[in-house]
Amino acid sequence: MLPVIWQGIVTGCLYSLGALGLVMIFKSSKMVNFAHGALAGYGAFSVHALTAGGAGWPWLAAVAAALLGAIAISVLVYGLIAELLQRAATTATIATLGIGLIAQGMILWQYGSNIFRLDLPLPHLSFSILGMALTAYDVAVLSATFLVVVALFLVIERTRLGVAFRAVSTDPFAARVCGLSISRVHLFSWVTSSMLGVIAALLIVPTTFLSSTTVTTFMLQAFAAAVIGGFDSLPGSAIGGILVGVSCNLFSFYVAPELLNTFLLTFMLASLSFFPGGILSQRLGSRV
Repeated sequence: MLPVIWQGIVTGCLYSLGALGLVMIFKSSKMVNFAHGALAGYGAFSVHALTAGGAGWPWLAAVAAALLGAIAISVLVYGLIAELLQRAATTATIATLGIGLIAQGMILWQYGSNIFRLDLPLPHLSFSILGMALTAYDVAVLSATFLVVVALFLVIERTRLGVAFRAVSTDPFAARVCGLSISRVHLFSWVTSSMLGVIAALLIVPTTFLSSTTVTTFMLQAFAAAVIGGFDSLPGSAIGGILVGVSCNLFSFYVAPELLNTFLLTFMLASLSFFPGGILSQRLGSRV
């Protein structure tokens, strides 16, 4: 059981990264970005095109270019839906469905429906601890997740932009009255979410393959992690990712991998029955 749980933790870290990207946008604007998976997948395809597609770029340079491209696309997308967001968060959420379909269509147009390999430039090393085989990939995933979470915590807790993000997340009206720029905070959350999505995509693809639907499917499980952890809690979404990764791995190994989606939906419904706002949702009161 220990190896199964360990691999679930590694996979759960990837779900946590994807869930953090979804929660960043939801906390600041109360909308769900359903284009998150398709846009992240576009970044992974960009890395493949720059490294293995004939351009011959170094891997780190290709990743940097993909992150810059993701930032530019996130700024463009936010510019397109900013007016809709001012009217209603639900309208903007529906608009992201169309943006996701456009992004997926662009992937098919540029790269086709073929399946590609995109591996991390890691040494083929492995060692055993308590009967569990740890690989260089596992260490890379845990290290990347730790660094991303620490960096996100420092930005949100120790910078003026992070303070503004927390203020807008808590009370947008009061934040606007105090002179904070709501659009600037929204843009910050979109840029951060896009970077988290690309990082998660680059880490999940080596375990499967790269296609037009791989990352989008992965983000559906990250969405489940955000629901279970709580869409108004960044720590909750990170914990939710670990719970989803471990529970799904145990179910696939001991029960039936064919029923994994059914189990995930049941897990979400059961979690919402006991924790309607997520396991670490904030219990907000009202003042009269």
